[in-house]
Amino acid sequence: MNERERELFEKRLNSISKGFEYPRRPAIAAMVMKRIRPAPRRRFISQPIVRVCTFVLILFSTLMLIPPARAAIIEFIQVGVVRIFPRSTEIAPTPNVTPSPTSNLPSMLPLLDQIAGRTTLTLAQDKVSFPILLPAYPSGLGEPDYVFTQDAEGTMIILVWMDPEHPEQVLLSLHFIPPGSWAINKVEPERIQATTVNDTPAIWAVGPYVLKGSNGHIEFVRLVDGHVLIWSDEHVTYRLETGLSIEEARRIAESLEPYLPQGTGGK
Repeated sequence: MNERERELFEKRLNSISKGFEYPRRPAIAAMVMKRIRPAPRRRFISQPIVRVCTFVLILFSTLMLIPPARAAIIEFIQVGVVRIFPRSTEIAPTPNVTPSPTSNLPSMLPLLDQIAGRTTLTLAQDKVSFPILLPAYPSGLGEPDYVFTQDAEGTMIILVWMDPEHPEQVLLSLHFIPPGSWAINKVEPERIQATTVNDTPAIWAVGPYVLKGSNGHIEFVRLVDGHVLIWSDEHVTYRLETGLSIEEARRIAESLEPYLPQGTGGK
């Protein structure tokens, strides 16, 4: 094949090759990245962890069946905005407390005169969105002798009934504490006993609480030489302080009815 024939052959070959359909280029980059990318690890919980969790769950369930252990486990109890920290994990039965003779107690009138925010039931009700409740038991208790409102990141209501037989002593006090209030934080109460009010969890305890004095100072006080019953609903936390038994305190708490001002069919 001479030079001329070779040129014609190449031109003919180029012309024929233009009519061929070439295959697509393979996605080499994607294939390479797939090979060099580490395979994802399967997420799983190792058997030792499963065994430990199962053991802890069984142990916890067993301890909760033992009353002393269950009481020790519950080291922090919260009822509404009132937080209660047990003094120790040693749970002892609550001894029967014999209240001091009322005649030997100092007069509470000076202390009541020093509490800030004294008002009336009607004005107190106007300051809060929740209903003020009054005990229907014991019969003839009537309206409180003292009513206080105090600002504690929300308006707190304090109702005080004096003892008819000992007019200088407080028979019982009832506090209404709004959500988010710092008003009462009980630390290391002397005794704690779980109970209920209208099937709602409640606490029976002993200890002081915070009140604001007329001088603006915050004081830890107790108006009654007795116990306090604490429970809560979705609107407010209640604190009933009395020298009566837990059974009587629960009966008072479960008798609460909305206060109706004079002229609206109220007391």
